[in-house]
Amino acid sequence: MPSVIVGTAGHIDHGKTALVKALTGIDADRLEEEKRRGITIDIGFAHLDLPTPGGETLRLGFVDVPGHERFVRNMLAGVGGIDLVLLVIAADESIKPQTREHFDICRLLSVRRGIAVLTKSDLVDQETLEVVRLEVQDFLRGSFLESAPIIPVSALTGAGIGDLKRAILQVAADLPARDSTAIVRLPIDRVFSMKGFGTVVTGTLLSGTIQTDSGLEVFPTGQTVRVRGIQVHGQSSDQALAGQRTALNLAGVTTDKLSRGMTLAPPGMFCPTTSVDVELSLLASAKPLKERARLHFHAYTSEAIARVVLYGRKQVAPGETAFAQLRLTDPLLLLPGDRFILRQFSPVITIGGGRVLQNLPPRKIKDVVAYTDLVMQLATASPSEVLHAHLRLSGTRGMSLAEIVARTGMSAQEIARALSTLAGVVRFGDHLILGDSLQQVRMSLLSVLDDFHRRHPLVPGINKEELRAHLPGASLEVFQWVFEEAVKAKGVELAGELVHLPGRGVAMKDEEEESKRVIETAFATAGLKVPALKDVLAGLKIDKARAQRIVTLLLRDKVLVKIAEDLVFHCEVLADLRRRIEEEKLRSPRIDVTRFKDLTGITRKYAIPLLEYLDRERVTRRVGDERIIL
Repeated sequence: MPSVIVGTAGHIDHGKTALVKALTGIDADRLEEEKRRGITIDIGFAHLDLPTPGGETLRLGFVDVPGHERFVRNMLAGVGGIDLVLLVIAADESIKPQTREHFDICRLLSVRRGIAVLTKSDLVDQETLEVVRLEVQDFLRGSFLESAPIIPVSALTGAGIGDLKRAILQVAADLPARDSTAIVRLPIDRVFSMKGFGTVVTGTLLSGTIQTDSGLEVFPTGQTVRVRGIQVHGQSSDQALAGQRTALNLAGVTTDKLSRGMTLAPPGMFCPTTSVDVELSLLASAKPLKERARLHFHAYTSEAIARVVLYGRKQVAPGETAFAQLRLTDPLLLLPGDRFILRQFSPVITIGGGRVLQNLPPRKIKDVVAYTDLVMQLATASPSEVLHAHLRLSGTRGMSLAEIVARTGMSAQEIARALSTLAGVVRFGDHLILGDSLQQVRMSLLSVLDDFHRRHPLVPGINKEELRAHLPGASLEVFQWVFEEAVKAKGVELAGELVHLPGRGVAMKDEEEESKRVIETAFATAGLKVPALKDVLAGLKIDKARAQRIVTLLLRDKVLVKIAEDLVFHCEVLADLRRRIEEEKLRSPRIDVTRFKDLTGITRKYAIPLLEYLDRERVTRRVGDERIIL
């Protein structure tokens, strides 16, 4: 059954609630104070099923909003998710201040369909009714309601109600269906507790489908909840579809943890934000909007205080459109394309609105001009162009599919469709990057390696993690992809944990080669009575730093073996020691320090570290004051 959300808009006491009751039979004023004062203070809801000429039934959900200027913030919480508006104007009063403000809000929120309803038509004569109709016609000229029907009705007598229902059916037939396959978003407009059920929230389901037992996340708090039960337009259901007035019985949360302005969405799908890049428009009646001004920000059911940072200008003139960043006092769940309303900080009046272009802008912008150009492109971009712009912005970091969803609100299917028309994008796993950016990482990796070899000729290569640290712009996924690709193509080589370019590595000068031979010979000829390493290095013709790097090379290649902090032995000398110990086992499987000293002809200074080395190498095992030869 197709569903349409109808919202009322208009001045206080122009008969919005009475009109909804005449259409649906439901009194949308639910609060005792509303009934006592005779005005709508908070949002009210009602529903109606109408048969269509094609034999289907159209389900209408009515959102009745308050008209008093003090309650415009409540009106804003209700009007964000509507499909068509009933602009209510009393025939005995015509157009009033809140008529204009509500109509401005509808225009700024990009409501595209509606009907002008002249209520209380029974209170005026035919001539007056015609005058009001002409006034309204003139008021609507040039707006989205310019060609809309203007229907006089009386909630008291029922006159015109049938005409209005038929007009609603006609207008609703042209409305595009909401996307039930998109990602779920439900802005919460009411929170209450029902005896026997527990926590209940209501809202207009903007997109997607919610089913019983679905898991959802509460944004911005991050709590996870489970849908225990669903009502759609007052009736129990197994699921709620996009565009329907929905009530959810939630498990896992109490009413004190929820409030109007929060949003339900799939767990881990999105990120709340405190800053958004936007395209904003000022009403012609507003004052100039200056840089850094504070405003009241409203989007769907949420609100916050926003500070304006203008791109490329110091102020916005009345009636102008500009690009800006809004910095919010509270985190909100906002996605590109979301419409919002701006109200002056004081006095609180509606001055403009616009739409979100980016919900997670970068914290630091290196090139403001280029970035502003990118933001402007997002205002008119197709889905594939939006994806390309975000990948451009991500540079060599690239983006995961999850990050793209969080930044664009596009589902995986929408991203796939956008990619099918987009050239120059490389995908590996769930990661995407522009081909130009990937090539930049490739070139940077080779450049870093070349620079390393030139600066460290005595070092065989750079540690893989250190190499990655020299490419800070590339994400781990991009680095790993480029690195593995380079290894497969034999553009780089990996030896253990050290990376080097093919044919590059240790490049010694003549004096360095000579010093290497001197070091190796000194320890090879010393046997087990080795000299102090510092004494050997002191006798070389090269500087200490280069000498130490040569020692590092000899240790890496296991020509020399360090067995203690100040004791280094030649590998062949240690191999000969192991053979002698094995021969000793034939005489006796046990050996103590004294016998070891007699066997090797060395002092305790060398004997103890060597025996501990043999223990570590599992040649011997210490038992008390002796060693067992293994």
